[in-house]
Amino acid sequence: MTRPLNILLIDDSMTDRYLAEEAFESLDQPCTLITAESGQAALALLDTPDAPLPDVILLDINMPEMNGFDVLAALKQHPQSQMIPVVMLTTSVSEEDITRAYTLHASAYLLKSMHFQAFLEQIEKFIAFWTRARLPTRP
Repeated sequence: MTRPLNILLIDDSMTDRYLAEEAFESLDQPCTLITAESGQAALALLDTPDAPLPDVILLDINMPEMNGFDVLAALKQHPQSQMIPVVMLTTSVSEEDITRAYTLHASAYLLKSMHFQAFLEQIEKFIAFWTRARLPTRP
């Protein structure tokens, strides 16, 4: 049996975190979603001894204090998290943001759908892809 996909969502919007939780719960997919309301909270969570590492991180760009690019750079600098795939989940269609995300080694750039049903479909495809693409066991 395949172990559940462990996902960390970093987003300052309580509404967006709640919608993501609803989306993940409504799908019949073996996954675990953990949320963090800021980059600082996510980095502290990942730095906790014996904390399970996520298989993939969903990261919002537009956050106060530490934006998604700052978080992405910090993740890629830390030996424990540098190999974790990071998918930017955002509403920004700015070419500058897309280029910057990939320059900082984001694994993908996913535009948030504004409609819940379409968002559910995005999440379902996201889970299916990363379930197949992840490492079967942690090093």
